[in-house]
Amino acid sequence: QAQLVESGGGLVQAGGSLRLSCVASGRAFSSYAMGWFRQAPGKEREFVSTISARSLRTDYADSVKGRFTISRDNAKNAVYLQMSSLKPEDTAVYYCGARSDYGLGRTRLEYEYWGQGTQVTVSS
Repeated sequence: QAQLVESGGGLVQAGGSLRLSCVASGRAFSSYAMGWFRQAPGKEREFVSTISARSLRTDYADSVKGRFTISRDNAKNAVYLQMSSLKPEDTAVYYCGARSDYGLGRTRLEYEYWGQGTQVTVSS
C-alpha cells in the first residue's frame, strides 16, 4: 500500500509559478508510475501529467504542455509538478496518484492510491 501527501499549493497571480510535491510512504515507490490530476469546482477530476516508474517517459494534458513539468526522485519517494505561466483556469485542487505499474497512466481508473489534494488558486 502507498500513502500519498501533497504539498506546495497556494495562491499565485497569473503568470506565476508553483511547485507541487507529493511524498509517498512505503518501500515500493520506485515500481509505481505516478500522476497528477486536478479537479475544479463543479468539474470532474482530470488528467494533468504522468511519469513512469523509472522516469523514462512522461506525458501531459494538452492544456498544460510547455508550462508544467513532472519529475520524481525515487530516493526521496517523491514526485513533483513544476507549474509555470499559470492561468486562472489552472485553479483547482491538485491530486497525486500512484499506480502499481511501471507505465504511464492517463485515466483516473488506472490509479489505486490518491492523496488528499492541495489547492492551487490563480488570480487574474
